[in-house]
Formats: sequence, structure tokens, C-alpha cells
Amino acid sequence: GLTGAFHYGLQVSIINSPSEYIQSFIRETWLKRYGSSPSAEMVTLMWSFIVSIYSIGGLLGSSSAGYLSVRFGRKKTMLLANIPALLGAALMGLSRLCGSFEMIIAGRLFSGVCGGLAQNVHIMFAGECAPRNLRGLIAITASTSIAVGKFVGFALGLREVLGVEALWPILLTANAVPVLVQFLTLPFFPDSPRYLLIDRKDKEGCI
Repeated sequence: GLTGAFHYGLQVSIINSPSEYIQSFIRETWLKRYGSSPSAEMVTLMWSFIVSIYSIGGLLGSSSAGYLSVRFGRKKTMLLANIPALLGAALMGLSRLCGSFEMIIAGRLFSGVCGGLAQNVHIMFAGECAPRNLRGLIAITASTSIAVGKFVGFALGLREVLGVEALWPILLTANAVPVLVQFLTLPFFPDSPRYLLIDRKDKEGCI
């Protein structure tokens, strides 16, 4: 669940670093596609879509968190949240190769779904699994992971690292790293005792 929070912080900060490169990519793609340069207002509109669509995805993910966490359980829901994250990373990473800025918009939408879903379910999962005396400490790990994710996002966006024109597609796919970590580690964790007892009626599993 921490990787979901980390992914959220990473995505929030990482899009700010290659902004001029992505806007330049929008102009180049538009010129090749339509034979004329887009207006400054059109570039600004497309850039606004890229930035803001993440919040729309987050709203969709947050809205479905309650249903999915009961239907599939907290652990499986966090694993399912990795699917749109990986799809989003693939779309953004291949956008320049395919010459489509729309893929960046779609990728940000899918990443937002993961962020909204994972953020809510992580707090639920961590709070229900933590011992009573550690519940408050465990619950704030989401905020800590967001802060670390933002820091890493800004660090990766430096020109000395990945914040150069040739590497911005790789920078946008950096959120796939915490997702893969969660894919490899989360299956070994137990599910929420509260979910097992109340939703699954599995008293032995809860104990």
C-alpha cells in the first residue's frame, strides 16, 4: 500500500519537470498531423488536460474504492489498482514513439485511477491490519510515502537525472517501479482481518 501512496506523490510532482518538452512535443505532433502549427491557446488547453486529467482519474478511483475493497478484499483491490498504473506508464512511455500526445492524457487518467484507489484502500488496509498500539503510526505512513514520492519525483526531474528532452518519456514511466515492487511483495501479505471476519465470515482466517 505504501507503493500506492509513493506512486501518487511521484505522479503529482513528476509532470512538472518536463512541461516545456511535452508542450514542444504537442506542437511537433500537431504540425506533422495537420500541417500547421497549433495556436498557443490550443497547446495550453492540451497541457491543461494532461495536468488535470490525473485528478479526474483519482476521483474515479476513489469513488470505486469502497465497492472494490468489499467485493475483492483490501489486498486484491490494491493488486488490481496496479493494472491501470502499468497501463498508464506504458501509454506515456510509448507516446513519443507513437507520435500521440493523447496517449499521455490517457496514461495520466489511468495513473490517476490507481492513485485514487490505492490511496483510499491503503489507509483502510493498514489501519485494519495494524496492532491497536501502532494503528496511528501505521496510518500516517500514507502521508509519509506521498512526501517521499514527491521528493523522488522532483529529484528524477532534475536535468542532471531524467529531466532532459531525450528522457522525458522514461521519466513519465518512473511510476511503474513502485507498482512492480507492490506486485512482487503484496501477494505475501495477509488480508485484512476485518474484511475476513465481517465480509467473508471467515473467523479462522481472521484469527
